[in-house]
Amino acid sequence: MIRWLAALCLFVLGAPVHADEMRPVAIQFEQVGETEWRLGWRQPIASAADDRMAMPELPANCRIKGAVRRQMAPLAAHGTADVTCDGAVAGRALGWPAFPGHGEAILRVAPLDRGVQVHRLTPEQPSATIAARPSSAQVWRSYFDIGVEHILAGWDHLLFVIALVLLVARPWPVVKAATAFTIAHSITLAAVTLGFGGIRQDVVEALIALSIVFLAIEVARGGRDTLTQRLPWLVAFAFGLLHGFGFAGALREIGLPEGEVPAALVSFNLGVEAGQLLVVAAVLAIMALLRRWRPPSEPLAVRLVSYPIGIIGAYWLVDRLAG
Repeated sequence: MIRWLAALCLFVLGAPVHADEMRPVAIQFEQVGETEWRLGWRQPIASAADDRMAMPELPANCRIKGAVRRQMAPLAAHGTADVTCDGAVAGRALGWPAFPGHGEAILRVAPLDRGVQVHRLTPEQPSATIAARPSSAQVWRSYFDIGVEHILAGWDHLLFVIALVLLVARPWPVVKAATAFTIAHSITLAAVTLGFGGIRQDVVEALIALSIVFLAIEVARGGRDTLTQRLPWLVAFAFGLLHGFGFAGALREIGLPEGEVPAALVSFNLGVEAGQLLVVAAVLAIMALLRRWRPPSEPLAVRLVSYPIGIIGAYWLVDRLAG
């Protein structure tokens, strides 16, 4: 069990230093005339292995018209091009060929006479067939998957949830705290996405890092009588409002399909909740095993895990404040 805990600490310490890296490739294919389309894409650059000259693979009946316009930045490559298509694109495939440094791409297709459709591309499915009539089910499925991956790949949200479970420890209080966190981040996520308010993203990210440090300190202090120990749901709700701004920033990066904003928003949030419940269940299961096999070791083990969580959160806080 001690070896398991050591491995867990090393795993947490080895988490990516850039926490909320839910930054997929974004591809926009927009119709501007009867046969004319505009292609645009943004490719995050995660490593030297990424091909900065990569571009989407067009449907077989489409071709680039004129020059491809590119703009390079340290962390992203942007491109646009004018496209001409012979006939309809419905039933044709459009994809992204280069996935070495990132795990997915979000494709938005916007015909003139039909609603916007959204497709999620992965290394296993690098292309998608453009639908003649996109269904709401396709939007629900795509954004649910995006929400699950966001919470599981967004290390700042993930560490906050882990620290919250470690602090509360007991199943029923954990359920109440997790529910309060979910309600709170749903409120701010919806408010920002629908245009009712917002906070600068750099400020949000710094405050999220601060929330991780705060919870890590509370966990490390053990069983002392604090507000967080007495009313964990209240603290979870307050910080959930903050994390909702972070979720909204990620959703803004991905984009929302016109005409399907409510479906995309709800399904993304449900995906986040599903991923969060997986994390909560996994941490509670590990704690239950420890409590069963080595009961006296549980307080020490929980405190041991809180230190790397706090160190990573403090690093993110300083890094984000420094810009």
